Amino acid sequence: MHRALNAFQHNFRDDSDEMTDGADFTFNTFRDVLNHLERLGLFHMDLGLGRMRRFLLAQGLERPPFITVQVLGTNGKGSTASLLASLCAAHGCRTGLYTSPHFVSPLERICIDGRPLPEEQWLQAANRLGECSWHLTYFEWLTALAASLFRQNGVDVAIFEAGLGGRHDATTAVKADLLCFTPIAVDHRNMLGESLSRIAADKAAAIRDGVVVVTAAQYPRAAECLAGAARRHGARLHQARAIPKDSPLRPNLAGPHQLRNAGLAFAAWRFLAPKLGREADNAEAQKRGLRRAFLPGRMQRLPGGREYPDLLLDGAHNPHGMKTLVEALQDSGIRPARVVFSCLADKDWRTSAMLLKRFVGDAPVYIPALRNLRAASVAEMTRAWNGTVPRTARPVENISAALSALNGASGISSVSPVLFTGSLYLLAEFFALYPGALQAGFAGGPAGQAHSCEKTCCCTAMDNLVR
Repeated sequence: MHRALNAFQHNFRDDSDEMTDGADFTFNTFRDVLNHLERLGLFHMDLGLGRMRRFLLAQGLERPPFITVQVLGTNGKGSTASLLASLCAAHGCRTGLYTSPHFVSPLERICIDGRPLPEEQWLQAANRLGECSWHLTYFEWLTALAASLFRQNGVDVAIFEAGLGGRHDATTAVKADLLCFTPIAVDHRNMLGESLSRIAADKAAAIRDGVVVVTAAQYPRAAECLAGAARRHGARLHQARAIPKDSPLRPNLAGPHQLRNAGLAFAAWRFLAPKLGREADNAEAQKRGLRRAFLPGRMQRLPGGREYPDLLLDGAHNPHGMKTLVEALQDSGIRPARVVFSCLADKDWRTSAMLLKRFVGDAPVYIPALRNLRAASVAEMTRAWNGTVPRTARPVENISAALSALNGASGISSVSPVLFTGSLYLLAEFFALYPGALQAGFAGGPAGQAHSCEKTCCCTAMDNLVR
């Protein structure tokens, strides 16, 4: 589990770092690939697209042989990318999806038609990248691997979720036919800038000449940045609308915010369909695509059983995301009976905690320590939560201790579940303990639902993740 959690991030290192000189770039096993990723997981900062562009040119991937979509924004990127990928697949397109971060294994990041690829394909692709990939960072290397795997598997379309910002993000080096912008809010201030305008300008810098840009509703300053960048590059800018709540196209992903994400994905699909030679208005395929989309850790329900009580998992990790989560819980009539909350220190966790506290009232709150160098102090989070009444928070050693404290707790049900939230890293630790909750969703059904699958699906590819 510790290795999986260390890899649950993308970092940058300096071009001049010669740590790989003389290294053997032959990967004999998938473990060799994971070890290579761990070696790349350094905290050296060197933002730029030069490394990726040179590598893609050398690999003949500067213009991939498939339609490419880049999804940017602050919150909702993963959901929008997953919804769009599901829409494409439902219309008969072989569809690649690259998302980040992962929960248990990097295998989760690269899917084709909704399923992670087997370890053998990763091994082959890693060896194809070879020595010319030595200078790439963790996230750059995975982005390059995704592009290579998508080409190898002959996808018709690939959706790349940006990792951080837009100006220097590795996915921006992959030439895109269409860009999607989810709502832009304040996050990653230390990397992208203190103000919304600076953050939006960084993300808008991904806009290229002549591409189609589809955006969700934005705060005015963010909207101005996107509009200005589109004008400068002669890009066509389209405003997406949310799917109506009573529409037959309503997605299975829970919460009113997913109607906005689905509307963005649907608008993007209508621009993609002609490029892919598909009918844009196939109502049955549209309905099927939006309903089959799944993304772990986004308002994800887990029915109670012997291992844990009824749970609801959501990775809200900044104030905008927490506000969205609270609105979704209110809309769904869900009132958590207990809360497990933890955050990273470099997030605005105090604001997020107070937003959540006002909603959950006197529900008991457990604050576990995260196995992460960036984790916020458990003592500080507990003091902040208990700084006002009701003082319901208590520190616990880890997630296992939090779950143990829930044994025999009363009042927990499907409408009053235990809410896990505050960080995707928190959910990563949960999924490392209970990988079946992750596998079921990737196999095409809600977690906890029995399923059958082929040898090459996620159940084979991911069974070894926590061994």
